Amino acid sequence: MLNIVLVEPEIPQNCGNIARTCAATGSRLHLIEPLGFDISEKAVRRAGLDYWHMVEIVTYPSLDDFLEKHPDIVMWLATTKAPRDYTQAVFQDDCYLVFGKETAGLPETFRMAHYEHCIRIPMREDARSLNLANSVAILTYEALRQQGFPGLSGVGEMAQN
Repeated sequence: MLNIVLVEPEIPQNCGNIARTCAATGSRLHLIEPLGFDISEKAVRRAGLDYWHMVEIVTYPSLDDFLEKHPDIVMWLATTKAPRDYTQAVFQDDCYLVFGKETAGLPETFRMAHYEHCIRIPMREDARSLNLANSVAILTYEALRQQGFPGLSGVGEMAQN
């Protein structure tokens, strides 16, 4: 199973879109606090997130707590500052795709500690970054493509038998 990690996400709509991507792909969503929004059952119901029940969500009080609970995982850190693009990464089953908060990205000390696993999405030099939900979708589907889209339907309703 693919794991999507959001470090201190701030914008509820981004998290909602990312949760929908996780629901559609069977990926697990890890949320590292503080969160910039409420994910209580009441708040989720009010927001009309009818797919929320399809997502396995794990929350952590801090990045340190997350790392303590998952000491031997393979992580890929998405950052505009990465030395290589995501096409050079080999995504294996049960890897973790880690994304920083919308206004600041991932902490520099964390990035430097995992330098060899920092990847970026290519874009114009004068573009600051992509939307967080779009970045998650791009890397999620690339990781799943490399794995052969495990457990996902490969045939649309227009396919001929």
